[in-house]
Amino acid sequence: MAKWTPKHEAPEPLEGPVVATITGGTILWFVLFLVQLPFYGWFDDRDLTWWVWTCLAGAGLGLIGIWYVRGRDAALKRHAAAQGADAAAQGAGAAEAPEPRAPETHPGA
Repeated sequence: MAKWTPKHEAPEPLEGPVVATITGGTILWFVLFLVQLPFYGWFDDRDLTWWVWTCLAGAGLGLIGIWYVRGRDAALKRHAAAQGADAAAQGAGAAEAPEPRAPETHPGA
């Protein structure tokens, strides 16, 4: 069996409003929990209380997700700022560097 080899490079990962997406999902899970809470007896009679607790778990995990993606977003912004500062320093350093001179020749050498 021949080993599979890709015919093209993998595309770059898509970036988008990750913090807003995770926050929206967390809010949705919590709203679903609140909507189901008044009907807890109905869910309990049918042995479906896991639906209620799944929504609460989704909201709790979403809070962890918000903390994580906010930290990731801040780290990406710090990295981009550092890259920009390094590029600006290299550009300024090249402008301030003295022009190279030809080596001096000594008449006695």
